[in-house]
Amino acid sequence: MALRIRLARHGVKKHPIYRIVVANSEAKRDGRFIEIIGAYDPNCNPAKIAIRQEALDQWQGRGAKPTATVASLLKKARTGE
Repeated sequence: MALRIRLARHGVKKHPIYRIVVANSEAKRDGRFIEIIGAYDPNCNPAKIAIRQEALDQWQGRGAKPTATVASLLKKARTGE
């Protein structure tokens, strides 16, 4: 089972809010996930990124790979942009 750290879309039409989740790579985008480790709200200016760092480190230690989008969000969260 390949684990991915990816975004799951929530919110209403034209105003999405995303959860950063750990899920099986074969699961649907908004389908079954293992754990919620953060949130991303692009509607705010600047966008809000909230991540539980200890959970992220734990899952990456278990072999979960972030998607390209999540990797860029993690980079922005680390630099404080």
